Amino acid sequence: MAAAQAGDARAYDRLLRAALPLLRAVARRRISDFAEAEDAVQDAFVTIHQLRHVYDPTRPIRPWFIAITERRAVDRLRRRGRRAGRENSLEDYRETLATPEANTGEQRVAAVQLRAAVAELPPAQRTALALAKLEDLPLAEASRRSGMSVGALKVATHRAVKTLRRRLGAEDLD
Repeated sequence: MAAAQAGDARAYDRLLRAALPLLRAVARRRISDFAEAEDAVQDAFVTIHQLRHVYDPTRPIRPWFIAITERRAVDRLRRRGRRAGRENSLEDYRETLATPEANTGEQRVAAVQLRAAVAELPPAQRTALALAKLEDLPLAEASRRSGMSVGALKVATHRAVKTLRRRLGAEDLD
């Protein structure tokens, strides 16, 4: 890592390749879903890359890697837990979604109403809703793309959802 901090790209590449099995083992110990564990490993690599300049080369690197990977895995589990309370699995609707004839006239009208309601939102709320909810970007990335602070993004997203619920008569669904 000291060589990588000094700008040696080859040393950095070797270090990350050597660390991959360790990071995978740590993530898989925490997360049973293979794809989710791999995403946690990628998150850990991003964090390692972003924080490589603060690593103290006089200290062992293995615990540093483990701590970062553990945190990214826990973050993923928390995120999944938060979503699980708000979302339904698409598996429950596989047959409905797979057949075009399943889209009733009522569903088409609801979709048109939703699109119209979203189009009527103020631009900041539309942007926040699209980035934070539809694209499901992390708040920091959505903030960067939108040019809004994280706090402003959260407020705009909350207001957009509240407005849509009110306009579509779904306020009582909370």
